Amino acid sequence: QVQLVESGGGLVQAGESLRLSCTASGIIFSRERMGWYRQAPGKQRELVASITPGRMPNYLASVKGRFTASRDNAKNTMYLQMNSLKPEDTALYHCNKVPYGLGSPSWGQGTQVTVSS
Repeated sequence: QVQLVESGGGLVQAGESLRLSCTASGIIFSRERMGWYRQAPGKQRELVASITPGRMPNYLASVKGRFTASRDNAKNTMYLQMNSLKPEDTALYHCNKVPYGLGSPSWGQGTQVTVSS
């Protein structure tokens, strides 16, 4: 059974930092391109950052330079270091395969990030 578990969210003030974690089970994590997605109320889910099995990251323009994606394949875990957080980063953050589609794992519970101004 595939399971994705996100953690590390919280309530912070603008300019502060958070580090999100995502642990996967039931997939060959080391072979998968993985990503961090977020969905704010009333908005569509968007891909914030992705990272290849070889640890090459890619970022949404609005987070480039502030967010850093990394992964530890031995631990089936990936991370998202979020610095200089802005109120517009407020969203429910999930991890999943990239691209997300037919055959992708079900969404986990996500981790809420709330940034106050």
